[in-house]
Amino acid sequence: MKTRHYHWIIVLGVLFASCKKSDNGPATGENGNNGGNTGGTGGNPVTESVYLTNAKATRAFIQAGYATPFGSYRVNTTNNTTSAFEWYIASHLYADAAMIANGDASYQEPMNNTFAWLTKLEDKADPNGGYFAYANLDGSGAGGVKYVDDNALTGMAYLDAYNVTSGTVKANYLSAAESCAKWLMKSGQWDNTYGGGFWWTTEKTVKPTQSNGLAMQLFARLFKLTGNTQYKDWAVLVDNWLNTQMYDSTSGLYIWQVEKNGVKNGVKFTYDNAIMVEAQLLFADAMNDNTYKTKAQALGNAMIRGLWDKSYNVFIFNTNDLRVNGCYSGWATQAMIKLYELDNNDNWLVYAKANVDAINVILKNTALNGYYQYAGLNGAGRYTNLEGVDQAWMQRVQVMLSKYR
Repeated sequence: MKTRHYHWIIVLGVLFASCKKSDNGPATGENGNNGGNTGGTGGNPVTESVYLTNAKATRAFIQAGYATPFGSYRVNTTNNTTSAFEWYIASHLYADAAMIANGDASYQEPMNNTFAWLTKLEDKADPNGGYFAYANLDGSGAGGVKYVDDNALTGMAYLDAYNVTSGTVKANYLSAAESCAKWLMKSGQWDNTYGGGFWWTTEKTVKPTQSNGLAMQLFARLFKLTGNTQYKDWAVLVDNWLNTQMYDSTSGLYIWQVEKNGVKNGVKFTYDNAIMVEAQLLFADAMNDNTYKTKAQALGNAMIRGLWDKSYNVFIFNTNDLRVNGCYSGWATQAMIKLYELDNNDNWLVYAKANVDAINVILKNTALNGYYQYAGLNGAGRYTNLEGVDQAWMQRVQVMLSKYR
């Protein structure tokens, strides 16, 4: 995950009550953020969630502007139309898996075609494998660096696809996810520098929370599925490093990264912490350890205190940069939904929904059903490019939300 921009701006926060039923949370429709789902004023009842409608419309926009005959997707529709990034493509597969999980089998074929394309990125010359970060649209030209977070996210997307397939295809997805984990374990990206932790890339410049959090997710999930204790051991190892090196007890959030000089960068990103919420939930499930459910709930509350802007009802990019992004801000909706699925606390859905509604106001091009990359909280300074990864994540989180709203 290679695009992070930051400026120094003061963060706003809002307190959130502990996990119990209450009326706390953003007001519905505040700042015009209601997602367009008014439910009508008479006549036939609404039969499809507006969020499912939105997800389908964005998927159609992706198909028209980003999809290729090769199973890949363009980076964007403006200044990078001839190449594809691994984590962008994995996010498209992740989004289509969510559509299938929601009951629409028509996305099986494009998802499986994307899977076939992604395997072209695997480093066949390396006995440990690993996926290169980019290639041409037809899959040629793969090379260069490999990213820990990209490989871990790809593995997680494969496991979502595993859940919605059967037979040989299902087995192939599990095998591919295990190959992603193999590279993480065998590549030397984990070492004892700064007490452990995965480097971001094969260039070994920084050790970020998001790379380690996604690896923890993958290891926990694979242990749950396979019972292979090497995955358990790695999940525990990564969890210990994150908690000792990256957790800030004052804010209750995880910091960004350890820099190459060993200095910790204390900026807090929404998506880093959203990733950690899910990592803790998966760890709790895999290890049968309910204390991690409590930790995930506490982290969700800390996200709302420290990363939620109560004036615009949206999760900010990070504590130094109050802009909004469809992927990085939208990731919080996935975390909130996962928390709701844990404890049925409606407050999580209040924030999940309000976050998406705000993104739909701030970033959505309603004529295209696509999302601009960044904008300020009030829409100022909106970028003109529409990155494929932001489309994929807004497709994914809205189909997930449509199950409940």
